[in-house]
Amino acid sequence: MKILKYLFFLLLIVFIAGAIYFATKDGTYEIEESKIIDAPVSVVFDKVNEYKTWETWGPWKQEDPTMVFNYPEKTSGEGASYSWNGEEVDGAMRTTSVIEDQRIEQDITFITPGGERDANVFWQFEEVEEGTKVTWGIRGEHTLMDKAYFTLGGYDFDGEMRTMYDKGLTALDQLINADMKVYSIDVSGITQYSGGFYMYATTATSIEHIDEKVMELIPQVKSFMEGNNITILGKPLTIYNSKDPVNNSAIISSGIPTTSRIVVPEDSAILCGFLPAYTVIKTRLTGNTSNLDEAWKKTEAYMQEYNYVAAPESSKFEFYIVGPEDTPNPAEWVTELYLPVQVEELPSGSL
Repeated sequence: MKILKYLFFLLLIVFIAGAIYFATKDGTYEIEESKIIDAPVSVVFDKVNEYKTWETWGPWKQEDPTMVFNYPEKTSGEGASYSWNGEEVDGAMRTTSVIEDQRIEQDITFITPGGERDANVFWQFEEVEEGTKVTWGIRGEHTLMDKAYFTLGGYDFDGEMRTMYDKGLTALDQLINADMKVYSIDVSGITQYSGGFYMYATTATSIEHIDEKVMELIPQVKSFMEGNNITILGKPLTIYNSKDPVNNSAIISSGIPTTSRIVVPEDSAILCGFLPAYTVIKTRLTGNTSNLDEAWKKTEAYMQEYNYVAAPESSKFEFYIVGPEDTPNPAEWVTELYLPVQVEELPSGSL
């Protein structure tokens, strides 16, 4: 019996010593990982700020395919939350602070067989030359049980968290870039364009640099109009005066509609023009203007399919209904294409 008593006291001493040892170990932690995503800050911020997207890019779904996500009414912004039920771990997260396009703070709770674990999650968003530098981090304090388990079991908590966050940021990058590439082309068919005056600037360019030239010309025209109190009537447009794929050259005029003819000085680089009324084939591109070439090819294919011919002395043109000045996400841009054609009579039901 004495031996058992001694063993008991020995185990008690070892337990107390171990508890004291692990209790004195620093259990605080702060871990973060960063990644540069080739996307505007607001696009990256909005994706993270909306909890319903986490189910798609979050790394934990790969670890536990059985995980079920639960969403309340509010899933983005301050006060938003969501919860999950997993095979081994349940949990919940709530957004406590939001500085738009800059920072998000969240509280997270893990419900494990060993009890609840609480921590603070933080996100930082920074505009850089390559896009957005996004930092995802977590801070908290390990329980006594966790410190003992990590030490005795050789579990690398920091390393595991960094690996998980790196996987998540990579998946977030892939999701955002895939979403920004989404586009659709809708050839509406024959309709009428009513015509009107517009202020414009003209330039020659290579075909692959048309987009860049458009982005240069339109601000120049807008600045001229604002500086001279000329009314801006509608969305910006571009007219393709000529396009020569063989020689990789084009002459374009980009500008903004106005209410009436404007007389400008003879040496002005900004001029006033008039687009006459046309019967046109109209196409709507929703998505990045890098898809314009495909949209124009589909418009021209429609003209050939229905045996239309281009209107004499006309040029195709396009209006930028929603553009970078309206939203940074290219998937939300809207461009309307107009191809003037010559028809004897409009088909019934045309717009």
